[in-house]
Amino acid sequence: MANEIFDSEARLSWVLAGLAGVLGATAFTHSAGYFVTFMTGNAQRAVLGYFRDDVVLSITAALLMLCFVAGVVVASVFRRHFWVAHPHGPTVLTTISLLAATVVDIIDEGWKDNPLDFAPIMLVVFGIGALNTSFVKDGEVSVPLSYVTGTLVKMGQGIERHIAGGSASDWLGYFLLFASFVAGATAGGAVSLIVNGTLMLVVASVVCALTTGYTYFHQDRRALLDESGQ
Repeated sequence: MANEIFDSEARLSWVLAGLAGVLGATAFTHSAGYFVTFMTGNAQRAVLGYFRDDVVLSITAALLMLCFVAGVVVASVFRRHFWVAHPHGPTVLTTISLLAATVVDIIDEGWKDNPLDFAPIMLVVFGIGALNTSFVKDGEVSVPLSYVTGTLVKMGQGIERHIAGGSASDWLGYFLLFASFVAGATAGGAVSLIVNGTLMLVVASVVCALTTGYTYFHQDRRALLDESGQ
């Protein structure tokens, strides 16, 4: 069990969870406070906005959820018909989404110091939805990279099992996934202090592209070679 916590798939999940944290920080620090990783919050906003007489809040939250689900659906369709069952494909789609968001933002507002508009934020959310399909087993997501609530629930259950006579391995993997997401958000927050919204998208795109390269050359390519017996 301890080996599974630190195997290649687990290490890659930490990298991708950190990337999700960076993307969340990118949107939150340079926008009107949109949630791009927190769909529970968007679900509440979509409903509660009407009770606050803020229809725009409800509509934007609902659109963000729609974009997230669209990212999941498109990445899943590509996985079924075009991609091999490895994380490289979703990270490519996320990178493309971030580059598109950067282009849209530049066309809309240029390079000046400005908060990100809603259009590029929707593309970021689409990319995060796609990213969450990176790890799939038996047709279901096995590692939800941006679903911190579920990670903490599983970590809490693991802590209880450890107390009841289990081992630290019952919860350590979930803690490391959570810590990676927080580390990514922290890094994104630090970068946001020195760059504007457009440049933050550029940084996020570069980070995602590098992560895509890592995913392919150090994980997917190795897995493909193993499958081919080379």
